[in-house]
Amino acid sequence: MRNLLYIIVGILFGIIMVKSEAVSWFRIQEMFRFQSFHMYGIICSAIVVGVISMQLIKRFNTRSIDNTPISPKAHLGLYRSRIIGGLLFGLGWALTGACPGPLFVNLGAGYTVMIAAIGAAVLGALVHGLLRKKLPL
Repeated sequence: MRNLLYIIVGILFGIIMVKSEAVSWFRIQEMFRFQSFHMYGIICSAIVVGVISMQLIKRFNTRSIDNTPISPKAHLGLYRSRIIGGLLFGLGWALTGACPGPLFVNLGAGYTVMIAAIGAAVLGALVHGLLRKKLPL
């Protein structure tokens, strides 16, 4: 029953992504060319929702799906790994026109070419998992 709730929330998230045009390759290209505020507005809205959500999680001691307390880390460590990871993420985003969430939304919308991007993303996650202990913090 609980998993059904997450599936429904995922479907609603997908509908919102499509209706807001956040999964549109053209909108993402506009963003990377600084031609439109559309995607920046969506990203800023997501940041505001994220900040509010984190405050609610902290205040109400929210638990994860496996009933463990969610405790955000106060210290994130070195920035070098985050800069390298962010650059790789941005490169993949610019090349495919979608970040991980919209990949699945686009596939659900019928863009079967996204299967290649999803395969590449899964392969990247697999390689990261294999090399994780050897990577800088």
